[in-house]
Order: sequence, then structure tokens, then C-alpha cells
Amino acid sequence: MKLVQLGQSDLHVTPICLGTMTFGEQVNEADSHAILDHSLARGVNFLDTAEMYSVPTKAETFGSTETIMGNWFAKHPGARRKLVLASKVAGPSRGMPWVREGKGMTAQDIAHSCEASLRRLQTDVIDLYQIHWPERHVPAFGAVYYDPAKETSSTSIHEQLDAFDKLVKSGKVRYIGLSNETPYGVHEFVRLAEQHGLPRVATVQNPYCLVNRTWENGLDETCHRLGVSLLAYSPLGVGLLTGKYDASGLTGPGAPEGTRLSAYESARKQRWGRPEALAAARRYNQLARDNGMTPTQMALAFCYTQWRVASTIIGVTSVTHLDENLNAWGTTLSPEVLTQIDAIRWDMRDPAL
Repeated sequence: MKLVQLGQSDLHVTPICLGTMTFGEQVNEADSHAILDHSLARGVNFLDTAEMYSVPTKAETFGSTETIMGNWFAKHPGARRKLVLASKVAGPSRGMPWVREGKGMTAQDIAHSCEASLRRLQTDVIDLYQIHWPERHVPAFGAVYYDPAKETSSTSIHEQLDAFDKLVKSGKVRYIGLSNETPYGVHEFVRLAEQHGLPRVATVQNPYCLVNRTWENGLDETCHRLGVSLLAYSPLGVGLLTGKYDASGLTGPGAPEGTRLSAYESARKQRWGRPEALAAARRYNQLARDNGMTPTQMALAFCYTQWRVASTIIGVTSVTHLDENLNAWGTTLSPEVLTQIDAIRWDMRDPAL
């Protein structure tokens, strides 16, 4: 895989990134380390994590993913130099008081979170430090509409950038990014950074897959013109686009055990658990089979080959799943298949938005 540049930074990463939010909940430490070993051996140089992981988030496992990764770095002293490491500072609590109290996200919050992540990760620097979700009250994680009446923002974007500037100047962070952002947010972060000589965002990490192509409704042009790269997460729609729920549904007889959607009610209550999302996924999955591909191959190829995507974040629970995801690299989709994909989207739109 040829390395790609992230935004206007000097970070060059593989177009596949290993996401780690399953480490510490669905995947124990030993198996997590085996996945990290194999990922490095297969040539992936990009890892993504977050302070709030593992997922589903809860007080008992808060920070566990970073701790598991830090223990792996300690066992493999040379690995850290070979890898681009991304983590995230959580936005306002949204019902998770173990992350932080209060509605805002102050400069002190950002600094404290970064220090804690560095300790857990057992590293001196985070290559890409991202805001996990906006401090502003914007639609995210399945919410559809912006409602100004619900706005509780108390930390300006300028203040947030000032906090990141201090982290960059102190050598604790190299570059910054956003996640679950809107066109307004990206423009404002870039505008203020350029106006005041503050760190410029290199990336935005948002959902992008066959059942959620909302990125194409304005954010793609925004980021293309501003020179900001997309890190696409949930390319398999949290498993909907693997085909494993096609026959059984998300729960009940025959449903796969131990998956996020079958095991965790909190995951089913979000966008990925909507009946419309499963209905659309079944149509895409059948299209893949009709054209000699597995559903996983087609769904990943859709992301891997999009000009909009710099790197696709894959989340796995085993070395076998990792190999399946990596082996999909190089799969191409014919113009006819792409036309049929667009036809399904026209009928089903973006049910997991």
C-alpha cells in the first residue's frame, strides 16, 4: 500500500488504519496484542484510539484501550517509531461523567486528557490528536437535526485551538484533527487557525460507508477545497455490511454472538440498529454476492477506492478478521457495480446517518 499524506501535515500513513475501540471489551489484552503484532507485520503503520475507549463506553473500561496499547508499546520498544499514532479527546460528557463533568470542554480539560492519554499509551507524543465530537451541540451518533435551542457551548473554537497550540509547542502533539464534525466546524477551525497562526486541522474522522454517505453532502467539497483529509470510520456499518445479520437479524435465533449489535443494546439504539439500515445493508450485500464478491470485499472496496477517503479505519476482533479486511485491498468495483450501488442509495438513502 502506497502511503498517503494527511491534509497539509507531514504525516504519511497507510490507506488502511487499525481502529482499536474493541480492545478491552470485545477483545482481551492478549488477543489485542496479537492483532497489533499482525497488523504491524502486514505493513499497517497507522493506529487510531481514544481516551473514552473501549466501546461500549463505561466507567470500568474507560481508558482501557490506551492502556492495552501502551503495554504493547512497552513490549515492542521499536514499534512506536514505525507507527503514526492517533488518539482523541472526548467532547462534552453527554452522559459519561467518568470522562469529565460539565457541558463544555475547556483548555484545561484538553490538556489534562492529553496528559492522561500519554501516560496510558506510554509514549511522549501523539502524532494526531483529535476532538472526538464537537464541543458544540451538533447532530452526531444518529441524531439528525441541529437544534439551536439545545446549544450549550461554553468553550469557543479559538480557545480549543489555543489549547492544542500549547500541546503542539510543548512537543506532546504533532498535528490535530476533528471527528464527527460538520462543514461549519471544519471551516471555522481552519479559518481561525489561519487567522491566528494556530494549528491547522489535518483530518476529519467521520462515518463513511454504503449505508451512510452523508459525507458526500457538503463535507467532501469542504475538505477537498481546504486540504483536510477524511479518515473514514465504520466502513462495514458496524458489521451490517459483512452479511452476518442478513439471515437472522440483529438478535434472536441464529444471530451471531458477541458482536456489538447482538450483544449491546446501546449499539442497537444508535443509527446502526435501525431496521432501515439492515434492510439497505441486505440489498448491498446481495449485490456483492451477485457480482462474485463477499459483502465485506465490496463494502471495503467502496471506501478503499474513493477519492474522498485518505485512510479507512477498520475495527476487528481477531487476526482472521484483520486479514479479511486487509486482503480486500486491491478489489476494484466496475462502473456497472458502482451504478447499481448508487441506485440502491437512491431508493434507501442513508439510513444509518
